Amino acid sequence: MLADPAPSTLADPWRQRDLAVLWQSAASQGALAGPLTPLPIARGEGPWLIDHDGRRYLDAVSSGGNTLFGHAPPRIGAALAAQAAQLDHALLAGFSPAPAILLAERLLALAPRQAGRAPLARVLFGDSGATAVDAALAMTAQYFRTRDEPHRTRFVALENGAHGGLPGALAADALLAPSPDAYLAAPGQTAAQRAHAAADALATLFDQHPGEIGAVIVEPRLQCAGGMRVHDPVYLQRARALCDANGAFLIADERATGFGRTGTLFACEQAGVMPDLLCLSGGLTGGVLPLSAVLATQALHEAVAAAPHAPRVLHAQAGGHPLACAAALATLDMFASEDVIARNRSTAEVMRTLAAPFRDHPCVADVRQAGMVVAFELTRGGDRRTPFPAEARIGLQVGNAALKRGVLLRPLGDVLYWMPPYCMEDDHLDLLAQTTLAAIEEAIACA
Repeated sequence: MLADPAPSTLADPWRQRDLAVLWQSAASQGALAGPLTPLPIARGEGPWLIDHDGRRYLDAVSSGGNTLFGHAPPRIGAALAAQAAQLDHALLAGFSPAPAILLAERLLALAPRQAGRAPLARVLFGDSGATAVDAALAMTAQYFRTRDEPHRTRFVALENGAHGGLPGALAADALLAPSPDAYLAAPGQTAAQRAHAAADALATLFDQHPGEIGAVIVEPRLQCAGGMRVHDPVYLQRARALCDANGAFLIADERATGFGRTGTLFACEQAGVMPDLLCLSGGLTGGVLPLSAVLATQALHEAVAAAPHAPRVLHAQAGGHPLACAAALATLDMFASEDVIARNRSTAEVMRTLAAPFRDHPCVADVRQAGMVVAFELTRGGDRRTPFPAEARIGLQVGNAALKRGVLLRPLGDVLYWMPPYCMEDDHLDLLAQTTLAAIEEAIACA
């Protein structure tokens, strides 16, 4: 949550109503009645969020990386209206709403491919990214039970990874492998060398637990919630080969990196790798409605479906909701007709240019980028070994200072990031860069 950017206004009654009834999911509830207050929003328009007084805030983080084409995109809105007039809901359990079938076909046609591997061939829909991860883990566990390998109960995740908070994911018997995060590279070590070292550690983990690991789950190229940490694509290539050599699945968690955010439709394409399971959500509908999907191989589907006594993989009753699928289909239409990926690459270059001066800022230890995501690591004196004290809450102070200037940043601790919607123009990006610099200066002056 961010501090109130202005004196009492017409929005105040909405703040009080929020504080009376809502449980804010991403903030300390106890702090909301103090200096941190919610910012009521009345409407959205392209890259802007607009409050009840008409004040506009540039959404520099795409509302958590979801709103690909900005707020209230007309093309997706029109698709929703048309679908609502035809079919609002039909349970995807013994029934087959047409939008779900159409969307599954199109996702499979667009999915990453790899020479010598059978393509992804089945889609399980859910209603959130966490649901997708939970389902992928359940699919893996059930597959190995059908193969008489019930001892393959362990999963490998990367340190600093984030894969949702449903009980299945939280209760999974997980092993943590070192992150290939380039920020953690030793002095003189390149990003690729860091990735190889992390892959060597993953190989050791397989050696230490022979026949026990069912899958490795990775956020390709970019660990988002863990601080927007970037790694070299060679890690995915090594992870793919290690999974194959050890009979395990590779799960690509592209809930945040999918749909053009990092410069390709799916981030794992940059490594030339196809996962066994691909988790999608967020931008799948352009951020307009909740929807998730797990894409899986035909072999995995057949093994689980054929087991006479194995419990079936469950999905949310709202999974494959016709309205959400209609929004997703409209989103894919926009990719097909507007060459979104090429435009995103051009925008990423503008962002790279605007971010370059921050490398010389005395309190910026690192500037890293993956496509249309740029992150700034704030530390005292720009030294990676001397972070700001946690009680200073520098990231939060920068966010507050930016909000007063009409720009929404949502720091991850003391990591700032730009993750703008695809409709950002150059003048919006200029405003973002200028405001970010001014907000950093204000925050550190008070530290």
